[in-house]
Amino acid sequence: MRIRRTLYKWSYKLSPLVPSELVADCFALAREIRTLDMRASPYELADLGYPAVRVETPEGRAEYAAAQRGFAERAAVLRARLLAALD
Repeated sequence: MRIRRTLYKWSYKLSPLVPSELVADCFALAREIRTLDMRASPYELADLGYPAVRVETPEGRAEYAAAQRGFAERAAVLRARLLAALD
């Protein structure tokens, strides 16, 4: 997922050339990715509003993989928007 967070990093660094809406969209994706990472970690964060993704179970792995696919699809759209903004 580092690639998705890189979208935010570069959109922010290029913010004079990139619309702020795109930077915000990249940040939102990076935040959601980080949230999933925290939910899949071995730490119990349910009390903080982050229910666990039980990656040790088949259901949890399927949930995690589905979320990753969704992030990849969204990142592809954001990457295309970023490249278009730089053209």
